[in-house]
Amino acid sequence: MRNSVEFSVYGDYALFTDPLTKLGGEKLSYQVPTYQAIKGICESIYWKPTILMIVDEIRVMKAIRMESKGVRPIDYSGGNTLANYTYLKDVHYQVRCHFEFNMNRPDMAYDRNEHKHHNILMRSVKAGGRRDIFLGTRECQGYVEPCRFGEGESYYDDYGKIHLGTMVHGINYPDETGRDQLEVRLWQPVMKDGIISFPRPEECSQVRVIAEMQPKRFDSSDVESADQLLASWGEEEYL
Repeated sequence: MRNSVEFSVYGDYALFTDPLTKLGGEKLSYQVPTYQAIKGICESIYWKPTILMIVDEIRVMKAIRMESKGVRPIDYSGGNTLANYTYLKDVHYQVRCHFEFNMNRPDMAYDRNEHKHHNILMRSVKAGGRRDIFLGTRECQGYVEPCRFGEGESYYDDYGKIHLGTMVHGINYPDETGRDQLEVRLWQPVMKDGIISFPRPEECSQVRVIAEMQPKRFDSSDVESADQLLASWGEEEYL
C-alpha cells in the first residue's frame, strides 16, 4: 500500500470503552480496539491536519483477557466516587495503516509533500511516537515499535472466525468529511485467525449524526510544513 507503515503496539492494560457502559460509570472494554482507537495511536505517532491516517488491518497477537479493578474516578459534583472498570490485560497488536492527503483541507495544500511526510512517519515509528501512546485511556500506557505485519506467532493463528457483534467503528469529523457535523460510525467486525480488516470510514453504512460542528482552520502561521520540520532536524534523507 502506498505511504504505508507497519508497527506493533503493546501495553499492560487497555480500555477501549464500550459506550453502553459509560452511563453507569462502570466502564467495560471492548474485546478489541476500535478503528478510531488505532487511528488515535497513529496520530500520536505522527499527526498533521494535512494528512488522513487510514487503518487497514490489525492482528491480535495475545489471548484476549480481562481484569476488573476498583477505581475512584472524580465525581461531577466534586470529590470521588467508587466504580469498577474492566480492562483488557497484557495486550499486543500489529497494525498496518497508510496515509492520504486530506482534500477537504485546501488551507493545507502548501504542506502536501508525500515523500517527506512518509519519511517523518517512518522515523516517528522508530522513535516510539512523537506523543505519548495510550491504549484507549490516559491510565493505559502503550509502547510502539516497527514490525513486519504478519511476522511472529499469534495466539489466534488458525483459530477461525470470531464475530464480535456491533461496535463503534469511529468518529466522522467535519474537516475529514466536508460536512459540518459530528457523526459516529458503527459496524459488525469479524476477526479471522486473529486479523481484523477495517472498511474505510466512507464505506460504513451505519452512520448517526451527533451534533453540528464547524472544522477548525489552519494555515502556515500555526502549522509547520514537512519541509520546515525536516530542515529543523538537519536531515533530508534518513531511510
